[in-house]
Amino acid sequence: MEFFELITSVEARQIIEDNISSLQSNSKEKIHITQALDRVTAENVMAPESLPAFTKSVMDGYAVKAEDTFGASEEKPQTLELIGEVRMGIEPIMKLEKGEAAKIPTGGMLSSGADAVVMVEDTLLEGERVQIFKPVSPGQNIVSKGSDIEAGQQLLPRNHQLRPQDIGALAGVGVEEILVYKKTKVGVISTGDELIPLENDLKLGQTRDINTYSLGSLIEELGAITVEGKIVEDEFASLKVAVDSLVTEVDFLVISGGSSVGTRDVTYEVLDEIGDDGVLIHGVAVKPGKPTIFTMIDDVPVYGLPGHPVSVMVIFKKFVAPYIKKRMGVKNELNTVKAKFSQNLSSAPGREDYLRVKLEEDETGLVAKPVRGGSSLIMTMVEADGLVKVPLSKEGLVTGEEVEVELL
Repeated sequence: MEFFELITSVEARQIIEDNISSLQSNSKEKIHITQALDRVTAENVMAPESLPAFTKSVMDGYAVKAEDTFGASEEKPQTLELIGEVRMGIEPIMKLEKGEAAKIPTGGMLSSGADAVVMVEDTLLEGERVQIFKPVSPGQNIVSKGSDIEAGQQLLPRNHQLRPQDIGALAGVGVEEILVYKKTKVGVISTGDELIPLENDLKLGQTRDINTYSLGSLIEELGAITVEGKIVEDEFASLKVAVDSLVTEVDFLVISGGSSVGTRDVTYEVLDEIGDDGVLIHGVAVKPGKPTIFTMIDDVPVYGLPGHPVSVMVIFKKFVAPYIKKRMGVKNELNTVKAKFSQNLSSAPGREDYLRVKLEEDETGLVAKPVRGGSSLIMTMVEADGLVKVPLSKEGLVTGEEVEVELL
């Protein structure tokens, strides 16, 4: 493939999807529910217990047979015999017969023979007798065993991303461990003779590595695991060794830098040689991020990303992150808001533009204002609240046009 034989983003995604034979990992592990937030279930989860495990009162009052309260009123109360008191956390041993009542707290287990609870506010205790001033119907002021969750029912389906309420439900029925898909491992290599690691002293002509840290954070934000391959110089043999070594340890591999037309950029040459079928994508009609590369090495998706920090982050979000999510069983749901665009802005035809925008609010609602600056300026991402896509078919945006903003 010739360098920069540009294809559309739709074509690029199709190539990626066609070459990832199994997007979802078959690797599974059991973990404690305290570590399970945002993980994805690898099997249907069945409830081993009912919730609640017993029929209980939802009010402080008296457990009764509902029929014993029928006709009760302020003027003509029904009088029942008090036979005992239900203690919290203890199964009551008394059994109610006709004309009897038992004192019960909120959450207490309903006595055998009882089918309702009268609120304490509707009663008057006189010695061992309870006056009932308001009738109750069967089932009133109680919650029945299994009314929330029944033992044996499906609690959660397979491929469900666990939320705080799901963790609570698991705890409620005694599930301590759960089978989930393993986290995807993503290798990160930054290339460039000028790059130095964060801890080094900066000398003139050198540049601190940004992409390793931004990519690592993006990967962790997805719930995946970053495997750093460190900085590699722009030299064929060095990069080939780094790729050969790291690709055996990870599920995805991203290389930043070395994908443009510079004479010292070697990512294309390395991936074209060691890719299963050579380089499959070498240039996408998007801005920023046109010099994007994709191939497969031993069933591992490998991306060559541009070197500019903004391009790296945008391309990762649009062409890498969705497939990492799929592998972990996570739905690719974008967090978006609607806003009005603040000004007229032209876009070159034949490419898909991703504009960085800052969100402000006026009397009409949210307004998206473009953040000016090139793809080499990391502060344009720091200042941005989101991205607005200008489709391939549009030549720009106009003042007041409604746009969808993908939040960063």
